[in-house]
Amino acid sequence: MKKLIEARDSKVAELDGLVAELDEMEAGEDFDAKFARSNELHTEVKELNDKIEEAREAAETLKAVKESRMELNVEDEDLGDKEAIVEVNEPDMYRKGGEHSFIADAWRSKQGDYKAQERIGKHQDHEARDIGTGAFTGLVVPQYLVDEYAPIARAGAAVYNAIPKKPLPDFGMKVEVSRITTGSQAAEQASQNSAVQETNIDDTLLTVNVDTVAGQQDVSRQALERGGQPGFSLESIIFQDLVAAYYGKLDELMIEGSGSSGQPLGIRNVSGQNTVTYTDATPTVGEAFPKIADAVQKVNANRFAPATAIIMHPRRWGFFTAGVDGNSRPLVLPSGNNPDNAVGIGEAAAYGNVVGNILGLPVITDANVTTTDGGGNDQDQIYVLKVDDHILFEDNLMQLKFEETNAGSLTTKMVVYGYSAFASGRYPAGMTKIQGTGLITPSF
Repeated sequence: MKKLIEARDSKVAELDGLVAELDEMEAGEDFDAKFARSNELHTEVKELNDKIEEAREAAETLKAVKESRMELNVEDEDLGDKEAIVEVNEPDMYRKGGEHSFIADAWRSKQGDYKAQERIGKHQDHEARDIGTGAFTGLVVPQYLVDEYAPIARAGAAVYNAIPKKPLPDFGMKVEVSRITTGSQAAEQASQNSAVQETNIDDTLLTVNVDTVAGQQDVSRQALERGGQPGFSLESIIFQDLVAAYYGKLDELMIEGSGSSGQPLGIRNVSGQNTVTYTDATPTVGEAFPKIADAVQKVNANRFAPATAIIMHPRRWGFFTAGVDGNSRPLVLPSGNNPDNAVGIGEAAAYGNVVGNILGLPVITDANVTTTDGGGNDQDQIYVLKVDDHILFEDNLMQLKFEETNAGSLTTKMVVYGYSAFASGRYPAGMTKIQGTGLITPSF
Protein backbone atom coordinates (compact mmCIF):
# COMPACT_ATOMS: atom_id res chain seq x y z
CA MET A 1 0.00 0.00 0.00
CA LYS A 2 2.87 2.35 0.79
CA LYS A 3 4.18 2.02 -2.77
CA LEU A 4 0.72 2.72 -4.19
CA ILE A 5 0.43 5.91 -2.12
CA GLU A 6 3.91 7.02 -3.18
CA ALA A 7 3.04 6.37 -6.84
CA ARG A 8 -0.20 8.32 -6.51
CA ASP A 9 1.50 11.27 -4.85
CA SER A 10 4.20 11.28 -7.52
CA LYS A 11 1.61 11.48 -10.28
CA VAL A 12 -0.25 14.21 -8.42
CA ALA A 13 2.98 16.22 -8.24
CA GLU A 14 3.57 15.70 -11.96
CA LEU A 15 0.00 16.74 -12.68
CA ASP A 16 0.39 19.90 -10.60
CA GLY A 17 3.51 20.80 -12.57
CA LEU A 18 1.79 20.23 -15.91
CA VAL A 19 -1.16 22.39 -14.93
CA ALA A 20 1.18 25.18 -13.90
CA GLU A 21 2.94 24.95 -17.30
CA LEU A 22 -0.36 24.89 -19.19
CA ASP A 23 -1.46 28.06 -17.44
CA GLU A 24 1.53 29.88 -19.01
CA MET A 25 1.36 28.28 -22.49
CA GLU A 26 -0.45 29.22 -25.62
CA ALA A 27 -2.28 26.80 -27.92
CA GLY A 28 -0.07 24.59 -30.07
CA GLU A 29 1.23 21.05 -30.52
CA ASP A 30 3.21 21.14 -27.29
CA PHE A 31 0.17 22.45 -25.44
CA ASP A 32 -2.03 19.68 -26.85
CA ALA A 33 0.49 17.00 -25.86
CA LYS A 34 0.81 18.27 -22.32
CA PHE A 35 -2.97 18.64 -22.01
CA ALA A 36 -3.44 15.04 -23.16
CA ARG A 37 -0.80 13.92 -20.63
CA SER A 38 -2.62 15.79 -17.84
CA ASN A 39 -5.82 13.88 -18.68
CA GLU A 40 -3.89 10.59 -18.60
CA LEU A 41 -2.44 11.48 -15.19
CA HIS A 42 -5.86 12.39 -13.89
CA THR A 43 -7.18 8.94 -14.90
CA GLU A 44 -4.14 7.19 -13.42
CA VAL A 45 -4.58 9.01 -10.11
CA LYS A 46 -8.20 7.88 -9.90
CA GLU A 47 -7.17 4.26 -10.63
CA LEU A 48 -4.48 4.40 -7.94
CA ASN A 49 -7.00 5.76 -5.42
CA ASP A 50 -9.23 2.76 -6.18
CA LYS A 51 -6.31 0.35 -5.70
CA ILE A 52 -5.35 2.02 -2.41
CA GLU A 53 -8.89 1.61 -1.12
CA GLU A 54 -8.98 -2.06 -2.18
CA ALA A 55 -5.63 -2.69 -0.48
CA ARG A 56 -6.78 -0.97 2.69
CA GLU A 57 -9.99 -3.03 2.83
CA ALA A 58 -8.04 -6.25 2.26
CA ALA A 59 -5.58 -5.34 5.02
CA GLU A 60 -8.41 -4.54 7.45
CA THR A 61 -10.14 -7.82 6.64
CA LEU A 62 -6.95 -9.81 7.20
CA LYS A 63 -6.28 -7.94 10.43
CA ALA A 64 -9.80 -8.74 11.69
CA VAL A 65 -9.32 -12.43 10.85
CA LYS A 66 -5.99 -12.52 12.67
CA GLU A 67 -7.51 -10.87 15.75
CA SER A 68 -10.42 -13.31 15.77
CA ARG A 69 -8.08 -16.28 15.48
CA MET A 70 -5.92 -14.94 18.29
CA GLU A 71 -8.97 -14.64 20.55
CA LEU A 72 -9.80 -18.27 19.81
CA ASN A 73 -6.18 -19.40 20.28
CA VAL A 74 -5.97 -20.59 16.67
CA GLU A 75 -2.52 -20.87 15.08
CA ASP A 76 -1.62 -18.34 12.42
CA GLU A 77 -0.08 -20.77 9.94
CA ASP A 78 -2.66 -20.47 7.16
CA LEU A 79 -3.05 -16.70 7.10
CA GLY A 80 -0.54 -16.18 4.31
CA ASP A 81 1.90 -13.31 4.16
CA LYS A 82 2.15 -11.73 7.60
CA GLU A 83 3.61 -8.59 6.06
CA ALA A 84 0.33 -7.83 4.28
CA ILE A 85 -0.78 -5.48 7.06
CA VAL A 86 0.83 -2.10 6.59
CA GLU A 87 0.23 0.79 8.92
CA VAL A 88 -0.24 4.00 6.96
CA ASN A 89 -0.49 7.28 8.82
CA GLU A 90 -1.57 10.25 6.76
CA PRO A 91 -2.92 13.49 8.24
CA ASP A 92 -6.65 14.11 7.90
CA MET A 93 -7.35 16.03 4.73
CA TYR A 94 -9.99 18.18 6.43
CA ARG A 95 -9.59 19.35 10.01
CA LYS A 96 -10.57 22.30 12.17
CA GLY A 97 -8.51 25.32 11.15
CA GLY A 98 -7.14 23.44 8.13
CA GLU A 99 -6.15 24.98 4.83
CA HIS A 100 -9.09 23.60 2.82
CA SER A 101 -12.85 23.72 3.25
CA PHE A 102 -14.63 20.37 2.91
CA ILE A 103 -17.85 21.88 1.59
CA ALA A 104 -16.09 24.13 -0.89
CA ASP A 105 -13.95 21.22 -2.13
CA ALA A 106 -17.00 18.95 -2.36
CA TRP A 107 -18.71 21.48 -4.57
CA ARG A 108 -15.64 22.27 -6.68
CA SER A 109 -14.93 18.58 -7.27
CA LYS A 110 -18.45 18.27 -8.62
CA GLN A 111 -17.64 21.08 -11.05
CA GLY A 112 -14.50 19.31 -12.32
CA ASP A 113 -11.76 20.94 -10.21
CA TYR A 114 -9.15 18.18 -10.27
CA LYS A 115 -7.24 19.47 -7.21
CA ALA A 116 -10.44 19.48 -5.17
CA GLN A 117 -11.24 16.02 -6.55
CA GLU A 118 -7.85 14.80 -5.38
CA ARG A 119 -8.35 16.13 -1.84
CA ILE A 120 -11.87 14.70 -1.66
CA GLY A 121 -10.54 11.36 -2.94
CA LYS A 122 -7.91 11.22 -0.20
CA HIS A 123 -10.55 12.12 2.39
CA GLN A 124 -12.82 9.33 1.18
CA ASP A 125 -9.91 6.88 1.38
CA HIS A 126 -9.53 7.74 5.03
CA GLU A 127 -13.14 7.96 6.19
CA ALA A 128 -15.48 6.32 3.67
CA ARG A 129 -17.37 3.16 4.56
CA ASP A 130 -19.65 0.98 2.48
CA ILE A 131 -23.13 1.55 3.86
CA GLY A 132 -24.76 -1.15 1.76
CA THR A 133 -27.38 0.77 -0.17
CA GLY A 134 -27.40 2.54 -3.47
CA ALA A 135 -30.41 4.68 -2.65
CA PHE A 136 -28.20 7.57 -1.60
CA THR A 137 -24.65 8.13 -2.66
CA GLY A 138 -22.78 10.91 -0.98
CA LEU A 139 -19.53 12.07 0.54
CA VAL A 140 -18.62 11.20 4.10
CA VAL A 141 -18.75 14.29 6.31
CA PRO A 142 -15.38 14.80 8.09
CA GLN A 143 -15.48 13.59 11.66
CA TYR A 144 -14.32 16.92 13.04
CA LEU A 145 -17.47 18.58 11.69
CA VAL A 146 -19.70 15.95 13.28
CA ASP A 147 -17.75 16.19 16.55
CA GLU A 148 -17.86 19.98 16.53
CA TYR A 149 -21.55 20.46 15.89
CA ALA A 150 -23.14 17.23 17.13
CA PRO A 151 -22.72 18.20 20.80
CA ILE A 152 -24.71 21.35 20.14
CA ALA A 153 -27.44 19.32 18.53
CA ARG A 154 -27.35 16.46 20.95
CA ALA A 155 -27.96 18.79 23.85
CA GLY A 156 -31.48 18.91 22.45
CA ALA A 157 -31.65 15.14 22.02
CA ALA A 158 -31.65 13.83 25.57
CA VAL A 159 -33.12 10.38 24.91
CA TYR A 160 -30.68 9.85 22.06
CA ASN A 161 -27.87 10.66 24.48
CA ALA A 162 -29.12 8.20 27.10
CA ILE A 163 -29.63 5.14 24.87
CA PRO A 164 -26.65 2.77 24.35
CA LYS A 165 -25.15 2.83 20.84
CA LYS A 166 -23.69 0.11 18.66
CA PRO A 167 -22.26 0.31 15.12
CA LEU A 168 -24.70 -0.30 12.32
CA PRO A 169 -23.72 -3.34 10.19
CA ASP A 170 -21.98 -2.37 6.97
CA PHE A 171 -24.63 -3.91 4.72
CA GLY A 172 -28.37 -4.46 4.55
CA MET A 173 -31.49 -2.52 5.46
CA LYS A 174 -32.49 -4.70 8.46
CA VAL A 175 -30.83 -5.60 11.77
CA GLU A 176 -31.77 -8.83 13.54
CA VAL A 177 -31.46 -8.85 17.33
CA SER A 178 -31.77 -11.99 19.42
CA ARG A 179 -34.58 -11.80 21.97
CA ILE A 180 -34.82 -14.49 24.66
CA THR A 181 -38.43 -15.64 25.11
CA THR A 182 -37.86 -18.66 27.39
CA GLY A 183 -35.06 -18.73 29.90
CA SER A 184 -33.42 -21.58 31.78
CA GLN A 185 -35.07 -22.76 35.00
CA ALA A 186 -33.93 -24.46 38.18
CA ALA A 187 -35.87 -26.42 40.76
CA GLU A 188 -35.29 -28.51 43.80
CA GLN A 189 -34.22 -32.16 43.27
CA ALA A 190 -36.92 -34.39 44.75
CA SER A 191 -34.45 -37.05 45.85
CA GLN A 192 -30.94 -38.24 45.19
CA ASN A 193 -30.35 -39.59 41.68
CA SER A 194 -33.72 -38.26 40.49
CA ALA A 195 -34.02 -36.06 37.40
CA VAL A 196 -33.29 -32.35 37.81
CA GLN A 197 -35.10 -29.50 36.14
CA GLU A 198 -34.32 -29.10 32.45
CA THR A 199 -35.65 -26.11 30.49
CA ASN A 200 -33.85 -25.18 27.30
CA ILE A 201 -33.32 -21.53 26.53
CA ASP A 202 -35.30 -20.30 23.55
CA ASP A 203 -35.12 -17.07 21.58
CA THR A 204 -36.66 -15.30 18.62
CA LEU A 205 -35.21 -12.76 16.23
CA LEU A 206 -36.37 -9.16 16.58
CA THR A 207 -36.07 -7.60 13.14
CA VAL A 208 -35.39 -3.86 13.14
CA ASN A 209 -35.50 -1.77 9.99
CA VAL A 210 -32.64 0.52 9.03
CA ASP A 211 -34.21 3.96 8.71
CA THR A 212 -32.97 7.11 7.02
CA VAL A 213 -33.09 10.53 8.64
CA ALA A 214 -32.25 13.39 6.32
CA GLY A 215 -32.30 17.15 6.08
CA GLN A 216 -31.61 19.61 3.30
CA GLN A 217 -31.23 23.29 2.65
CA ASP A 218 -30.69 25.59 -0.31
CA VAL A 219 -27.30 27.24 -0.67
CA SER A 220 -26.25 29.86 -3.18
CA ARG A 221 -23.51 29.04 -5.65
CA GLN A 222 -21.73 32.17 -4.49
CA ALA A 223 -21.41 30.70 -1.00
CA LEU A 224 -20.21 27.36 -2.35
CA GLU A 225 -17.73 28.77 -4.81
CA ARG A 226 -16.48 31.76 -2.83
CA GLY A 227 -17.13 30.75 0.76
CA GLY A 228 -14.29 28.35 1.42
CA GLN A 229 -11.46 30.76 2.02
CA PRO A 230 -9.21 30.28 5.08
CA GLY A 231 -10.58 32.15 8.06
CA PHE A 232 -14.19 31.89 6.90
CA SER A 233 -16.00 28.79 8.08
CA LEU A 234 -18.74 27.95 5.63
CA GLU A 235 -19.17 24.68 7.50
CA SER A 236 -20.14 26.50 10.70
CA ILE A 237 -22.98 28.28 8.91
CA ILE A 238 -24.43 25.25 7.18
CA PHE A 239 -23.74 22.30 9.44
CA GLN A 240 -24.91 23.79 12.70
CA ASP A 241 -28.48 23.92 11.40
CA LEU A 242 -28.37 20.65 9.47
CA VAL A 243 -26.79 18.60 12.22
CA ALA A 244 -29.10 20.05 14.87
CA ALA A 245 -32.11 19.19 12.72
CA TYR A 246 -30.77 15.68 12.07
CA TYR A 247 -30.23 14.70 15.71
CA GLY A 248 -33.36 16.48 16.89
CA LYS A 249 -35.49 14.46 14.47
CA LEU A 250 -33.74 11.19 15.31
CA ASP A 251 -34.39 11.82 19.01
CA GLU A 252 -38.07 12.56 18.33
CA LEU A 253 -38.46 9.32 16.36
CA MET A 254 -36.82 7.28 19.13
CA ILE A 255 -39.60 8.49 21.44
CA GLU A 256 -42.63 8.88 19.18
CA GLY A 257 -41.86 6.77 16.08
CA SER A 258 -44.72 4.66 14.74
CA GLY A 259 -42.60 1.75 13.49
CA SER A 260 -43.90 2.21 9.93
CA SER A 261 -43.54 4.56 6.95
CA GLY A 262 -39.79 4.88 7.46
CA GLN A 263 -40.03 5.52 11.21
CA PRO A 264 -38.44 3.39 13.94
CA LEU A 265 -40.65 1.98 16.68
CA GLY A 266 -40.43 4.63 19.37
CA ILE A 267 -40.56 4.03 23.12
CA ARG A 268 -44.12 5.32 23.29
CA ASN A 269 -45.46 2.70 20.87
CA VAL A 270 -43.77 -0.48 22.12
CA SER A 271 -46.48 -3.10 22.51
CA GLY A 272 -46.76 -5.00 25.80
CA GLN A 273 -45.12 -2.42 28.05
CA ASN A 274 -46.46 -1.71 31.54
CA THR A 275 -48.91 1.16 31.91
CA VAL A 276 -50.04 3.35 34.78
CA THR A 277 -53.07 5.59 34.38
CA TYR A 278 -53.13 8.83 36.36
CA THR A 279 -56.64 10.28 36.36
CA ASP A 280 -57.07 13.63 38.08
CA ALA A 281 -58.89 16.84 37.14
CA THR A 282 -56.71 18.89 39.49
CA PRO A 283 -53.35 17.08 39.61
CA THR A 284 -50.80 17.75 42.31
CA VAL A 285 -47.25 16.59 42.88
CA GLY A 286 -48.35 14.70 45.98
CA GLU A 287 -50.87 12.73 43.93
CA ALA A 288 -48.50 12.18 40.97
CA PHE A 289 -45.64 10.87 43.10
CA PRO A 290 -47.26 7.48 43.94
CA LYS A 291 -47.88 6.92 40.22
CA ILE A 292 -44.14 7.14 39.57
CA ALA A 293 -43.52 4.73 42.45
CA ASP A 294 -46.05 2.34 40.89
CA ALA A 295 -44.34 2.64 37.50
CA VAL A 296 -40.96 1.86 39.04
CA GLN A 297 -42.20 -1.24 40.85
CA LYS A 298 -43.87 -2.54 37.67
CA VAL A 299 -40.51 -2.49 35.89
CA ASN A 300 -38.71 -4.10 38.82
CA ALA A 301 -41.37 -6.77 39.32
CA ASN A 302 -41.95 -7.70 35.68
CA ARG A 303 -38.46 -7.26 34.23
CA PHE A 304 -36.74 -8.78 37.28
CA ALA A 305 -34.25 -5.95 37.00
CA PRO A 306 -34.21 -2.36 38.24
CA ALA A 307 -35.48 0.66 36.36
CA THR A 308 -32.65 3.09 35.64
CA ALA A 309 -34.23 6.35 34.42
CA ILE A 310 -37.36 8.50 34.29
CA ILE A 311 -38.08 10.43 31.08
CA MET A 312 -40.51 13.33 30.97
CA HIS A 313 -41.26 16.58 29.15
CA PRO A 314 -39.65 19.75 30.62
CA ARG A 315 -43.12 21.07 31.50
CA ARG A 316 -43.74 17.98 33.65
CA TRP A 317 -40.45 18.48 35.48
CA GLY A 318 -41.51 22.11 35.96
CA PHE A 319 -44.73 20.80 37.48
CA PHE A 320 -42.74 18.72 39.98
CA THR A 321 -40.30 21.49 40.87
CA ALA A 322 -43.19 23.94 41.39
CA GLY A 323 -44.97 21.65 43.84
CA VAL A 324 -45.08 22.75 47.50
CA ASP A 325 -46.37 21.28 50.75
CA GLY A 326 -48.90 22.83 53.12
CA ASN A 327 -46.26 25.21 54.41
CA SER A 328 -45.22 26.36 50.91
CA ARG A 329 -41.98 24.40 51.07
CA PRO A 330 -40.87 22.94 47.69
CA LEU A 331 -41.30 19.19 47.30
CA VAL A 332 -38.37 19.00 44.88
CA LEU A 333 -35.49 20.76 46.53
CA PRO A 334 -32.62 22.45 44.70
CA SER A 335 -29.79 19.97 44.55
CA GLY A 336 -27.50 22.34 46.45
CA ASN A 337 -29.60 21.95 49.62
CA ASN A 338 -29.97 18.97 51.88
CA PRO A 339 -33.33 17.32 51.20
CA ASP A 340 -35.86 17.24 54.00
CA ASN A 341 -39.24 15.62 53.35
CA ALA A 342 -38.65 15.97 49.62
CA VAL A 343 -40.00 13.75 46.84
CA GLY A 344 -36.89 14.52 44.82
CA ILE A 345 -33.97 16.87 44.23
CA GLY A 346 -32.98 18.79 41.13
CA GLU A 347 -32.85 22.11 39.32
CA ALA A 348 -35.90 23.70 37.75
CA ALA A 349 -33.87 25.51 35.12
CA ALA A 350 -32.02 22.40 33.92
CA TYR A 351 -32.72 20.56 30.69
CA GLY A 352 -31.54 17.37 29.09
CA ASN A 353 -29.46 14.50 30.28
CA VAL A 354 -30.03 14.49 34.06
CA VAL A 355 -31.92 17.35 35.70
CA GLY A 356 -32.55 15.71 39.09
CA ASN A 357 -33.86 12.51 40.60
CA ILE A 358 -37.03 10.98 41.98
CA LEU A 359 -36.93 7.81 44.07
CA GLY A 360 -33.20 7.69 43.44
CA LEU A 361 -33.66 7.47 39.65
CA PRO A 362 -32.20 10.12 37.33
CA VAL A 363 -34.79 12.31 35.64
CA ILE A 364 -34.17 13.10 31.96
CA THR A 365 -36.16 15.87 30.30
CA ASP A 366 -36.80 15.85 26.58
CA ALA A 367 -39.04 18.32 24.73
CA ASN A 368 -39.74 15.68 22.07
CA VAL A 369 -42.05 13.85 24.50
CA THR A 370 -45.59 14.44 23.24
CA THR A 371 -47.79 17.13 24.82
CA THR A 372 -50.83 16.40 22.64
CA ASP A 373 -51.96 13.06 24.00
CA GLY A 374 -55.48 12.30 25.28
CA GLY A 375 -58.94 13.42 24.26
CA GLY A 376 -58.13 17.06 24.80
CA ASN A 377 -54.80 16.86 22.98
CA ASP A 378 -53.15 18.40 26.04
CA GLN A 379 -51.55 15.49 27.90
CA ASP A 380 -47.90 14.49 28.10
CA GLN A 381 -46.47 11.15 29.25
CA ILE A 382 -43.82 9.91 31.66
CA TYR A 383 -41.64 6.88 30.95
CA VAL A 384 -39.88 4.77 33.56
CA LEU A 385 -37.50 2.29 31.96
CA LYS A 386 -34.36 0.23 32.08
CA VAL A 387 -32.31 2.26 29.63
CA ASP A 388 -29.87 -0.40 28.49
CA ASP A 389 -32.71 -2.63 27.31
CA HIS A 390 -32.77 -0.36 24.27
CA ILE A 391 -30.08 -0.21 21.58
CA LEU A 392 -29.53 2.29 18.78
CA PHE A 393 -27.53 0.91 15.89
CA GLU A 394 -26.18 3.84 13.94
CA ASP A 395 -23.75 4.67 11.21
CA ASN A 396 -21.65 7.39 12.81
CA LEU A 397 -20.74 8.80 9.41
CA MET A 398 -23.09 11.39 8.02
CA GLN A 399 -23.25 11.73 4.27
CA LEU A 400 -23.39 14.87 2.12
CA LYS A 401 -24.53 15.33 -1.45
CA PHE A 402 -25.37 18.22 -3.75
CA GLU A 403 -28.47 18.43 -5.94
CA GLU A 404 -28.95 20.98 -8.68
CA THR A 405 -32.36 22.51 -8.04
CA ASN A 406 -32.60 25.88 -9.67
CA ALA A 407 -29.72 26.73 -11.94
CA GLY A 408 -31.56 29.82 -13.11
CA SER A 409 -31.19 31.40 -9.65
CA LEU A 410 -27.76 29.90 -8.91
CA THR A 411 -29.20 27.74 -6.14
CA THR A 412 -27.98 24.32 -5.08
CA LYS A 413 -29.50 21.98 -2.50
CA MET A 414 -27.31 20.38 0.17
CA VAL A 415 -28.57 17.11 1.64
CA VAL A 416 -27.29 15.55 4.87
CA TYR A 417 -28.50 12.08 5.85
CA GLY A 418 -27.65 9.15 8.08
CA TYR A 419 -28.78 5.59 8.78
CA SER A 420 -29.88 4.03 12.06
CA ALA A 421 -31.90 1.14 13.50
CA PHE A 422 -33.56 1.51 16.91
CA ALA A 423 -34.24 -1.72 18.81
CA SER A 424 -36.80 -0.53 21.36
CA GLY A 425 -38.95 -3.64 21.79
CA ARG A 426 -36.46 -6.16 23.19
CA TYR A 427 -37.92 -6.16 26.71
CA PRO A 428 -41.36 -4.51 26.89
CA ALA A 429 -41.64 -5.47 30.58
CA GLY A 430 -38.66 -3.20 31.26
CA MET A 431 -40.64 -0.02 30.64
CA THR A 432 -43.71 1.67 32.09
CA LYS A 433 -45.73 4.44 30.48
CA ILE A 434 -47.63 6.83 32.76
CA GLN A 435 -50.55 8.52 31.02
CA GLY A 436 -53.91 10.06 31.71
CA THR A 437 -55.74 13.27 32.57
CA GLY A 438 -53.42 13.90 35.51
CA LEU A 439 -50.77 14.85 32.94
CA ILE A 440 -52.68 17.71 31.30
CA THR A 441 -50.96 21.04 30.72
CA PRO A 442 -49.79 22.14 34.19
CA SER A 443 -50.63 25.53 35.60
CA PHE A 444 -48.15 27.55 37.61
